[in-house]
Amino acid sequence: MEQLGDLEADIMDRVWSARGPVAVRDVQTLLTPTRPLAYTTVMTVMDRLFHKGWLTRERAGRSYRYQPALSRSAYTAQLMRSVLSGADDRGLALLHFVQTMDATEYETLREAVQWHSASRGRGDEEPAS
Repeated sequence: MEQLGDLEADIMDRVWSARGPVAVRDVQTLLTPTRPLAYTTVMTVMDRLFHKGWLTRERAGRSYRYQPALSRSAYTAQLMRSVLSGADDRGLALLHFVQTMDATEYETLREAVQWHSASRGRGDEEPAS
């Protein structure tokens, strides 16, 4: 899986944080306090993210409104899977990962594993992210 570049990640962060479809101007405005960029720069990166499959878009007058193609948690899960696939010993890598978790994270993981085990027998779909 392809990781996002710095600017792509900043833009995706703003799109993921939005409560619905966003225009390029909306994202540019949200970026301005920390990363002032030209409108055309943001537009170009968002167009590239669309063509890479990270964003979906709908025509809104003369411009587009964008939404993420997958949720932030689904992206994070794909990144974790990608990193794990590069490990020589996946079990050992997972063990080291679990050892770094605090109690709340561990409990969340335990509940997810229990849910997954139970749902496999019922044929349930995965939870929405």
